[in-house]
Amino acid sequence: QTIRRAHAVQPVTALQTEYSLWWRRPEEEVLPALEELGIGFVPYSPLGRGFLTGKMDENTTFDSSDFRNRLPRFTPEARKANQALVDLLGDIAKRKKATSAQIALAWLLAQKPWIVPIPGTTKLKRLEENIGAAEIELTSDDLREIESAASKIKVQGARYPEKLEQMTGR
Repeated sequence: QTIRRAHAVQPVTALQTEYSLWWRRPEEEVLPALEELGIGFVPYSPLGRGFLTGKMDENTTFDSSDFRNRLPRFTPEARKANQALVDLLGDIAKRKKATSAQIALAWLLAQKPWIVPIPGTTKLKRLEENIGAAEIELTSDDLREIESAASKIKVQGARYPEKLEQMTGR
């Protein structure tokens, strides 16, 4: 409803919020409203703050200042439990001669033509990898496979600590 109220006052061109295979809540209300109103979508953290890249596991440690240390989804136990999602991406990546990150981004790009993810990176190699995702074509069979497998995986760990989550309006 917030999107509709804002759009009624001043036409909204694009909305930015988190969206990935790891955080799909926007599919419930946000994406249908954006499609109806003709608003673009710019999802941040499309790689699940790095988790969907396959470059970390339950043994990965973060610098003490890393925000992920505060996120329930990044406890070692949650990362271990959520590894099935990374494994799914990795399996498809092998078949496509791509990386897990590229498959995660290609999945987002395949959802709607008005979705433009913004993966963050500090490394040129990762930037080039992310750009390469636009060249990956996921077939309808690939998308069904991802959807079917992902629907059986219950992501463990909250997106944010409870007090922070309350600040997001949820």
